[in-house]
Formats: sequence, structure tokens, C-alpha cells
Amino acid sequence: MRQFNIHDAKTHLSRLVEQAAKGEPFVIAKAGRPIVKVVALDGPSPGEIRRLGFMAGQFVVPDDFDRMGQGEIEAQFEGDG
Repeated sequence: MRQFNIHDAKTHLSRLVEQAAKGEPFVIAKAGRPIVKVVALDGPSPGEIRRLGFMAGQFVVPDDFDRMGQGEIEAQFEGDG
């Protein structure tokens, strides 16, 4: 496991955090003595997160979806209800 002194860790923090997130933990040392270990948190990787289309094929949208309730809506606006 790689070890960096505090100054180097501060200078390259963004790059080091990216590497840790990809599974390459590192240690930060002060005066040559290891003080902290930086590791990625457990969680879904960016490739595992999928929102758009997550229910594809689980239900059917009727062909007249955009016209459903059209009569009732028009009646409300025209005052015929």
C-alpha cells in the first residue's frame, strides 16, 4: 500500500481520492509515521447505478394515454360539468 506524507497528500488529494475510489487505498503519514488510511466506501460503483428505464417491460402505457380523461377535463374547463 502506498504511503504519502501530509504535504504530498494535500498537493495531490484529488488524484489520490480518485485512485482510492477505484480500489487503491493509501496511507497518509506525519513525520514518517502512518496516521490514517484512506479507502473507498462500500457502495454501488457508478456503472451499477441505473435509473433511466429501470422498470422497462414491467408495465404497458396505453396508446391513448395522452387523451385519457379528455372529455372530463374539457367539461371542467368549459363548464359543462
